[in-house]
Amino acid sequence: MPEQFTDYFRQCLHHLFTAARTVSLLSLLPLIALSIAVPLLTSCGEKSAEKPAPPRPVRYVVVAPSAFGQAVVRTGEIRAHDETTLAFRLDGRMVSRLVDIGDRVRAGQVLARLESTTGQNQLTSAKADLDAAKASGQVAALNLSRMQKLMPSGAIARTQLDSARADWLTAASRLKSSQAALRNAEDNLAWTQLTSPADGVITGVSASAGQVVSAGQTVFTLATSDRRDVVIDIADPQRLSADTAARFPVALLADPAVQTTGTVRDVSPQADPQTRTWRVRLTLQTPPAAMALGASVTVALPADVGSGPGGDHYAVPATAIARLDDRPAVFVIDNNQQVQLRPVALAGYTASLAIIASGVAPGDKVVTAGVSKLRTGEKVIPGEPQ
Repeated sequence: MPEQFTDYFRQCLHHLFTAARTVSLLSLLPLIALSIAVPLLTSCGEKSAEKPAPPRPVRYVVVAPSAFGQAVVRTGEIRAHDETTLAFRLDGRMVSRLVDIGDRVRAGQVLARLESTTGQNQLTSAKADLDAAKASGQVAALNLSRMQKLMPSGAIARTQLDSARADWLTAASRLKSSQAALRNAEDNLAWTQLTSPADGVITGVSASAGQVVSAGQTVFTLATSDRRDVVIDIADPQRLSADTAARFPVALLADPAVQTTGTVRDVSPQADPQTRTWRVRLTLQTPPAAMALGASVTVALPADVGSGPGGDHYAVPATAIARLDDRPAVFVIDNNQQVQLRPVALAGYTASLAIIASGVAPGDKVVTAGVSKLRTGEKVIPGEPQ
């Protein structure tokens, strides 16, 4: 209870007790209640008055031209320049797999085998049919020779000679059919073994021993040359369409000191339906050994001309980006220590940065944390610049 109210209450009690000597105490009760209620209501009103919110502490960065003004960096993966998928030509159960990922293979080397019992039985049957066809052909040839010798003497009829010639032609045709069936059986038996078509490195394995595979199902992926490509996804393929012979810097992500260059090999004609990006393959020029298959690399692509003053870009933390009417924006601290929401144009993103093409200038103080709770014109206390 405030000190003024205490003094006032004491004075009221003193006057009341003085008056009680001549006036009945019961008649003074309304006056006592009124004298107590008025200070109480006045005191409550003073406590309910709201104080203005203190300025909010914020973190910020000072905008400066970024290296992204000269290039936009994309992350990609090293792939083989020439890759071949290998599969069996027959259905069957794979009984053995002789190589694994990373193995170097030679042309003609056996990589895997299918169960060959059926193929072996077909080969045996084809050989037996061929032997029977040969025997029938020999008998038909001998019979035709006899008929041809007897015909001039009139010992046989003309029809008998024609019949012998027909039998010989039939036997010859059967012999050719049996020979073709034997070759098919030999091929089917050979196809139970999957061999390498060229020297290379196994980069992918899709089946294991004991698995039933169908004809044409991918079992291995083979890199058939030592040349390498880098695969990246970009949202603006027009960056590369101007000069396909240009060389782009490529650096190893784990060790940026390992560098080389790449030229555009091809650009996907259609965007990915999920990511809405285009796949680009660049052929590496004399790639170092550290850029092995599957390694992650960075590719520096040219920036858009005319973005920002003099073509400069500005990198700020991605947490600084807010929204203004469905457009990207940032909070800028003015000279009165108030924040103003300013729309910007973005040139791209990295894992932790937003690349601004226009909307800010060097020296601007951009708030980097808590932008979702700020309002235009709000007073802030800037901390140390990041």
